[in-house]
Amino acid sequence: MRLLGLLVVSLTACGSEVVAVDDAGGSPVGTSYLSVKVTEDGKVKPLAPNTRIRLDFRNDSALSFHTGCNQLGGEISLDGGTIVMDGYGGTEMGCDPARQAQDEWLARFLMDRPTWKLEADVLTITRGGTTLVLQDRKVVEPDLPLQGTTWTVDGMMTKEVFEHFYDLPPATITIKGGRVIGSTGCNQFHGSVTHTATTLTVGDLSVTDKACTGDAARLHDGVLARLKGKLAYSIDYDRLELRSSGDATGLDLKAGK
Repeated sequence: MRLLGLLVVSLTACGSEVVAVDDAGGSPVGTSYLSVKVTEDGKVKPLAPNTRIRLDFRNDSALSFHTGCNQLGGEISLDGGTIVMDGYGGTEMGCDPARQAQDEWLARFLMDRPTWKLEADVLTITRGGTTLVLQDRKVVEPDLPLQGTTWTVDGMMTKEVFEHFYDLPPATITIKGGRVIGSTGCNQFHGSVTHTATTLTVGDLSVTDKACTGDAARLHDGVLARLKGKLAYSIDYDRLELRSSGDATGLDLKAGK
């Protein structure tokens, strides 16, 4: 089974553009943070099961936030130690009531002009009786190594459309030294690879020739088509993103099978 997903953005209002540095502790811009503690009126606020709040302060004066359901975000200003976000938008994925309510709670909190304070790698955001304490994502969840990790294909990207495959044997890649080995979910492959801190260059791959049909064939062909030549890559904890240097196509992968 395969599933196509299209990013949908619905803006509620226009935001401001300026990000200023807090004299007390620098700026969070360019850093991602994960929640380590949330309190309301001095008591711990429980989050929805198996979720954690993530804030990504983009270099383009934008904030994206995620609590386990939708990916949301908006333009911000951090001037004067206050987060000013006059509107937000994001994906419109249906979630269970607990995660949906958590999305709405966090959006209201961030829209209510909370204050922020950065001390070393800990960011504290406060409004009224609510305090959100977050820490640099790379401290809480350090990136897994590119080499030696088995990465499983989570989806294929063509322009702005993500194609996910379910109920199929996993497609995987593992890089060891100058070699890449893996599976398309239907056939095995191996070949040469070199990499820098930001790019992979994949040589010609040797692939077994088992016949693939249906969605298995689409996954097989898609993986091989996107695992060619020079690719930009980035790792975010347990996720690996590969993108073609010539267009927006690529693979999204997650550590483990």
